[in-house]
Amino acid sequence: MHPYEKLLLENKAWAAKIKLDDPEYFENLAHIQTPEFLWIGCSDSRVPADRITGTQPGEIFVHRNVANIVVSTDVNLLSALDFAVTNLKVKHVIVCGHYGCSGVMAAASKHDHKPVLNMWLRNIKDVYRLHQQELDAIKDEEQRIDRLTELNVQEQVYNLAKTTIIQRAWKKEKRPDLHGWVYGLKDGIIKPVFEMKVGTHIDPLYEYDNL
Repeated sequence: MHPYEKLLLENKAWAAKIKLDDPEYFENLAHIQTPEFLWIGCSDSRVPADRITGTQPGEIFVHRNVANIVVSTDVNLLSALDFAVTNLKVKHVIVCGHYGCSGVMAAASKHDHKPVLNMWLRNIKDVYRLHQQELDAIKDEEQRIDRLTELNVQEQVYNLAKTTIIQRAWKKEKRPDLHGWVYGLKDGIIKPVFEMKVGTHIDPLYEYDNL
């Protein structure tokens, strides 16, 4: 049996168990998607949003990429953000990183990770540059990377607030709140590290006056 075939068998077993417990589960699920949360997380296979928050399908709208980065030119992320905020009317947007993130560690190194990944990780190198004085003062490497992980989440939340998608929703509908969290692989606990409430002012350079 090929490894992917095992996934298909496990899927059938899972679906059968769900229907046994609740015969109407899939019928109801097909007609319901009213999440209160948009989750922007890392693609790391150890950090599934629903598992670590104990939520059910339909409760969280999810976008994931390497190192949970919010980039103004990422049409994939922006389309997910726009759909979640404008159509699904989410009340909270969460950027969740995790300690031990390979993307953050790679960005903190001086190694060449080839063109595409270098381009992506440059966004985290920029975070390091913004906070270099604080980070360079941390002598323990693991603690320094952990702090960079937290600061990366913080900057990505700021990047959300810079978008017209968020600013328009703040102005017209008084939502969503923005949250920056970091998940601990070693203990399974999520640590809130940053928050921006509706209407929080940022640098005026990024604020739009004609929304």
